[in-house]
Amino acid sequence: MQWSDEHLALAKKYQKLTDIPVEERRYKCHTCNHVVESTPCPVCGETELEIMCPLDHTHCSHEIISGIDYCPLCGAPVCPECGSHDVTQISRVTGYLQDVSGWNAGKQQELKDRVRYTVA
Repeated sequence: MQWSDEHLALAKKYQKLTDIPVEERRYKCHTCNHVVESTPCPVCGETELEIMCPLDHTHCSHEIISGIDYCPLCGAPVCPECGSHDVTQISRVTGYLQDVSGWNAGKQQELKDRVRYTVA
């Protein structure tokens, strides 16, 4: 993913999502799947909202991609083609495909650090 200068400037300005001022935040509601401006969610009343990364545009039309990139601001996996944070990353572990969202932080970092090779 080629991040624009504007995106990279945001990543430098905010070291983590909680550094974003409350008045500039947007939230993702995982109960009703809406992006909202305040908490609690005005649509369903959910109080446990996730601060939305300002680099996330939430709409990925790609069903399957072979690689993954990571957001320079929040570190979440993103689609390398469009930059959307709404991706499910899977990995083959001992012969089984598995969603990695339930892995602990150390195991997810290990996955990010892996070097992939192609054999010609």
